[in-house]
Amino acid sequence: MPSRTALRLGTRDSLLARAQSRLVARALQAADPGIEIELVTIETRGDRDRATPLGNVRDPGFFSAELDDALLAGEVDFCVHSLKDLPLEPRPGIVTAAIPQREDPRDVVLFRPEVLALLRGDERLRIGSSSDRRVNAGLEFLPEALPKLGSSLPALDFPPLRGPVDDRVARLRLPRSDPRSLDGAVLALAGLARLWGDREGHARLAPLLEGTRCIVLPLSECPAAPGQGALAIDCREADTRLRRLLAEINDAPSARRALREIALLRAQPEADRGGFAATTLRHQACGTLMFTRSRAGQHLIWQQPPRPQSPRRWDGADWVHASDYRPLPRVDFGSAPALFLAHWRALVPGRTLAPTTRVWVSGVKSWRRLAARGVWVEGCADDLGFEAVRNTLLSSVLRLPPLRDWTALTRSDATETWATSGVGRVLATYSMLKPDDDDALAEIQRHVARATHFYWGSTAQYRALAQWLPPDSHHACGPGKTFSALRAAGVANLQAFPSRREWQSWLA
Repeated sequence: MPSRTALRLGTRDSLLARAQSRLVARALQAADPGIEIELVTIETRGDRDRATPLGNVRDPGFFSAELDDALLAGEVDFCVHSLKDLPLEPRPGIVTAAIPQREDPRDVVLFRPEVLALLRGDERLRIGSSSDRRVNAGLEFLPEALPKLGSSLPALDFPPLRGPVDDRVARLRLPRSDPRSLDGAVLALAGLARLWGDREGHARLAPLLEGTRCIVLPLSECPAAPGQGALAIDCREADTRLRRLLAEINDAPSARRALREIALLRAQPEADRGGFAATTLRHQACGTLMFTRSRAGQHLIWQQPPRPQSPRRWDGADWVHASDYRPLPRVDFGSAPALFLAHWRALVPGRTLAPTTRVWVSGVKSWRRLAARGVWVEGCADDLGFEAVRNTLLSSVLRLPPLRDWTALTRSDATETWATSGVGRVLATYSMLKPDDDDALAEIQRHVARATHFYWGSTAQYRALAQWLPPDSHHACGPGKTFSALRAAGVANLQAFPSRREWQSWLA
């Protein structure tokens, strides 16, 4: 490391790049308060060329080559990149010395303030996107995820979108008559969050976001670019003193997961890389989960338990079909600023919401059911439980109210499971009455008595059938509140699965 006092940090000259570099500089100064850091802005060919769609770019150093050259020439001491922008192949003489704690990797779609009127008028929406991956996911997911307010599902176009993040957002404010105007833009939530937390970035972004609406894309349907949300800090391979300093801000779990995604991208045929998506997250009950999307379809990669020999499964479908769902007497949740719906049934048909109410749901199935009823849903927990999405709800750039001001709507037998959630109010809006048809119940009991492996949709379902369970039963459920409640109840041989479908596939 040079003997001079100030370290020179190379960065692209965009608002986001400067914000990210300042973030890294503050982290380094917290680790070593004696150092000074000077930002050196460098224009890359990707900054100069803002017209070529990224899907047509075949230059691996499009956003990094000039920074690499400055680093190797000694003009700067280290550089900050978005990990997903770096070439996949090694760069001689350069090492990525640190990957700090990762920001939320999800994609978010921002919409112009008058989007509801456009949907009601069956207007075709122009949603800017910077990659084939985002277009492919958006075309499949968004038509059924946006609220059905017109006569048909929303029609969408995805024109290419390039340029600094703030300039992309600014196109949502242009008059629709302007050929550059957009009705929506797909962006990385991480970039928006970092701009929001930076003084210069916040001053630029805040007025642009005023009145906009958003959808945070679910990882189960729309995983992000490999490495998205992670920063890479490069220095010269021979600079061992600086490498040791940068290692102080490395976050090993973030690095391990992001680099695993990058390795999977590297293994794809070159022609398929532009459409490939992979996002890894750590779940307390299920371990490490990686959502992927490619030409071969969508997959979830995780460490399943060993498959049992000759299992006989009961997944609760007959119980659900024979049960009776009833709305409770009208529950007043007033003008709640934000709602989390544990199931689509929790919003009783006929209830209208204030236009300003922010709505999040448990999973994609509930999302689609509510969107078909004209409800704007902003995001979901991917059926992984409320805790899996808690940090996203706390992201300040989403401008959601604090959890104490939220209301959770759920089933009458599930309210107690929300006791430690931090959500301010929990209301039961419907009940599930167990089967009262004697023949149907007797048939369910026979199925249960013959099975070896069970998937539970609720603790109430388990309690209702526990007396008929054979000895040494094996139990499974989703990884959210049902898992916590069953474990607290002392249920043995219990395994959390990311979804019922994953459990069924495991036993197939």
